[in-house]
Amino acid sequence: MTETLDFKTTKTSKSRLQETDFDNLPFGRTFTDHMFVADYADGEWKNFEIVPYGPIELSPAISALHYGQAFFEGIKAYKHADGTVTIFRPDKNAIRFNKSAERLCMPTLPEDIFVSSIAAVVDIDRDWIPTQPNHALYIRPFMFATDPYLGVTPSGTYKYMVLIGPVGPYFSKALRVKIETHYTRAAEGGMGYAKAAGNYGSSMLPGRKAAEEGFDQLIWTDAKDHAYIEEMGAANAMFLLDGVLITAEAGNTILDGVTRDTVIALAKEWGIKVEERKVSVAEIIEGAKNGKLTDAFGAGTAATIAPVGSISYNGEEYFLSDPKTREFSNRVFQTLDDIKYGRVADTHGWNYTV
Repeated sequence: MTETLDFKTTKTSKSRLQETDFDNLPFGRTFTDHMFVADYADGEWKNFEIVPYGPIELSPAISALHYGQAFFEGIKAYKHADGTVTIFRPDKNAIRFNKSAERLCMPTLPEDIFVSSIAAVVDIDRDWIPTQPNHALYIRPFMFATDPYLGVTPSGTYKYMVLIGPVGPYFSKALRVKIETHYTRAAEGGMGYAKAAGNYGSSMLPGRKAAEEGFDQLIWTDAKDHAYIEEMGAANAMFLLDGVLITAEAGNTILDGVTRDTVIALAKEWGIKVEERKVSVAEIIEGAKNGKLTDAFGAGTAATIAPVGSISYNGEEYFLSDPKTREFSNRVFQTLDDIKYGRVADTHGWNYTV
């Protein structure tokens, strides 16, 4: 048990828990009874409070709506068989949250407040945590600028909030992915490593075009030559090529994923060679052709471990092995599940107990 900070709490007068269909949980559409809110003004964070989930009043002139000062994180909480509630690696998300804040010229949030605010709202709504396999409580901390001023300058005021909601699996099948060779997600010197709202906004048109062609996800490539793989739309891209786990090095165009970091740690423990480096499109396609690409998957908080069934490049589609037969990604998925749901000892200290 880890001590958390005390926050002012106003409980809802009527819970929606009994009205919620836990057998039908589309990702990101169901929210619990409460949310966390805090304000930044005059150089400090203040007004920390847990309140009933609902609309908030904002000026239509707030700078987040006009100039994009907004970002978020994604985390999950789990319920163990004995009723214990844990959050998976929130300390890592706290670090990345502040990296995003710094890149968008926004105030950082003390890491203890970040973790405690999440734990507090999860605690009050712990009965919302699903108990079905592959289900969890998704946590969305986010920050946005609130100055009602139409000027291209950093806001002086901000709002930090935490929303939570029960979710099922993000993907329900092996992914059919397309390597993107025209559109760009991030460029050197940009803000690809931040979970900025604008990064996701710019990905929607190419994502929709890919979906119209029957693809589930894009694999983004470098902005200069489209010759190197960066990440997927909803996860970091990871490959087992000739027995080596390879993934793009986290830099200023690559999101430093918490699940990615976890997979790398497990692989090294199991004696599997890991290379974080530039991953060329050519070597992945060649590996798909000659059979040396034995595993490919997306790794992310929402997606967890999402197997790639086929990779398309320049109009050609390359089919990979049956995901059910893949030793590495299945072992990772099962190990992560066992740790998150408390079925095995957490020897890494990854679970934060609420």
